[in-house]
Amino acid sequence: MAQPDSGPKFPAIDRVVHEPARLAILSVLGGCGAADFLFLENATGLSRGNLSVQLTKLEEAGLIKVRKEIVKKKTRTTASLTAKGARDISAYWEAMDKLRGDRRPATEGR
Repeated sequence: MAQPDSGPKFPAIDRVVHEPARLAILSVLGGCGAADFLFLENATGLSRGNLSVQLTKLEEAGLIKVRKEIVKKKTRTTASLTAKGARDISAYWEAMDKLRGDRRPATEGR
């Protein structure tokens, strides 16, 4: 016996992207493409340690590329969105829009 259709299905959510700190980083990079560590720290409000850990996780997932260079005897860390990262953050927001659209009350938008 077939199960009755219970309505719209919950969209698949990428848990790597969905984690709040990583989502903040990807959202910033989605807006500007690349940013240095200090900019990301200020824009996301993350501590240096947490930002560093999350950048590593995003790089390991292939969503960002991290570049380190020496500028005036100091290390400058820059993160940039990869093509995969751009696709994944875009797919994430599409899933969120779909979820929001599927869950809107029938009276909304009239």
